[in-house]
Amino acid sequence: MKKRKIHNCLDGCSVESTLQLISGKWKCVLLYHLIFEVAYRYSELHRFLPCITKRMLSLQLKDLEADKLIQRTVIQEKPIVVSYSVTEYGRTLAPVGIKKFPDLQ
Repeated sequence: MKKRKIHNCLDGCSVESTLQLISGKWKCVLLYHLIFEVAYRYSELHRFLPCITKRMLSLQLKDLEADKLIQRTVIQEKPIVVSYSVTEYGRTLAPVGIKKFPDLQ
């Protein structure tokens, strides 16, 4: 049996940093929807992912916002509307997705 070689990433490794940002079952899917649209409301994102619980969706959105990949905007109307959009920093992940999945363009 052939032995696998495991590469250790050093502190500050860009691959490791990127994987930490997008790790999670739903983060890549959320970024996929947000990168190619201007903004989505919470309910619209939940509609795209019917299998996700509301709690998990909230947690994943909070993580993406904390990592500055998405921006949460509260529109002070009645009823209050919250929308999510990708930041410029989050948009830097688009070429990775386009290269891996060319039909996304």
